[in-house]
Amino acid sequence: MNDAVGGNQRRARFQALCQSLRPDLLRFAFWLSRDHALAEDVVQESMLRAWKAQDSLLDEAAAKPWLLTIIRREYARTFERKRFVTVDVEELIAKEEPMLAAAEEQDLSEMRAALFRLPLEYREPLVLQVLMGYTTAEIARELDLSNAAVLTRLFRARNQLRVLCGEDTSSDGEE
Repeated sequence: MNDAVGGNQRRARFQALCQSLRPDLLRFAFWLSRDHALAEDVVQESMLRAWKAQDSLLDEAAAKPWLLTIIRREYARTFERKRFVTVDVEELIAKEEPMLAAAEEQDLSEMRAALFRLPLEYREPLVLQVLMGYTTAEIARELDLSNAAVLTRLFRARNQLRVLCGEDTSSDGEE
């Protein structure tokens, strides 16, 4: 009887933990896929996998990196399956007024393109910090780097991103 009660409490705690991390997981999945519907599907499948494997999570403090790894792997699995093309209705509505949607779409697509031109060693820490809200220490743990290496990579990533976006960086050294 006590095992059943303890199991229910553990499952309830795990469910609450997953719900609290869901916005971060969705943001990360969206960044990977650039498709809101696909991101929702990936997060849903990842949550199901996490639920089935919850006994393998020994430390709740490690839940976020553990779930992010599941998200990454689940997103990779989507390319193994046949997917049907879906249409986002809100996006279609926004495109009916081209003057309103064009500038925002252009800026967003330019930023994404610049971000994807960054080397992976710089892009990954930047995404973890900016999109996922990771601290330097968390990024260092996740990527198996020192804190100094993470800070250096973040600095270089931002500088390269500014150059890729066409910002004049020639006066940076004069300050």
